[in-house]
Amino acid sequence: MYKEIRIEPFGIQLYESKHRPGERIEEHHHQIYQLLYTLEGTGKILLDGKEYSLEQDRVTFITPLTTHAISSDNKLTMLVLAFDRRIIDSSNKALFETLYESKFIELNPFNSSEIRQLLRTMLYEQAHQSLYQQIALRTYLSQLLLLIARGSNTNEQTDANTIRAERLKEYIDSHYFEWIQAEDLASRLGISTRYMNTIFKDTYNVTPIQYLTEVRVRLAKKMLADTDKDIASICFEVGFESISTFYRTFKNITELSPHKYRTKQQFHKLEETERS
Repeated sequence: MYKEIRIEPFGIQLYESKHRPGERIEEHHHQIYQLLYTLEGTGKILLDGKEYSLEQDRVTFITPLTTHAISSDNKLTMLVLAFDRRIIDSSNKALFETLYESKFIELNPFNSSEIRQLLRTMLYEQAHQSLYQQIALRTYLSQLLLLIARGSNTNEQTDANTIRAERLKEYIDSHYFEWIQAEDLASRLGISTRYMNTIFKDTYNVTPIQYLTEVRVRLAKKMLADTDKDIASICFEVGFESISTFYRTFKNITELSPHKYRTKQQFHKLEETERS
């Protein structure tokens, strides 16, 4: 059965979908894309003949003309992000090529937290008209699709703690420039800081914060050697909050100040050039 959903004026619409206990939405399809994000409650979704459990923070991506049905076990509330082909331009075409089929996605805690925040931001933009409203909605949609594309491509693992450690490492690798504290990381994983440190150290032989420092210093070393960026700019770019902290941390790891490290690298490059 075909159901029409109007999403004027920009081709993007975000709205709430509530379902009473025991309610069932029979099989149907649309000519638009839908992203269903479960806010609370439990239920089932039948997607192309396969049944999946709807629980908080789970995402269903539905492509046009995909047959689906929804039933609720108890009070079920979802956010529905509906959009059509008008928003597919050169900036996000590649994302749609990775999301060519309908899929049910169980996100890791980090992606889930970011998606919740993006949806809140889109609700705000949708409710407050502005000169840049359409651009903003398209931009946030692209970010959302990128998170989903990355979150749905993780390899299956058998050990739950290994999965947590790997996801934590991936998060640090892509968010090293942010203000990150151990308590925040543990909270996102839903475990204690002590337990988080233990499972990460078992896998990578360092704590998450030690690994974060290593990532920042490694990137700083590369920038010092390969660019002429100011040391203060490098400090800012890799996530250190102050020059003094950056200098102290860098020297503790490399036994050289950032300035001496850069000078040494420049000297080595000059030597190599002369030899060649």
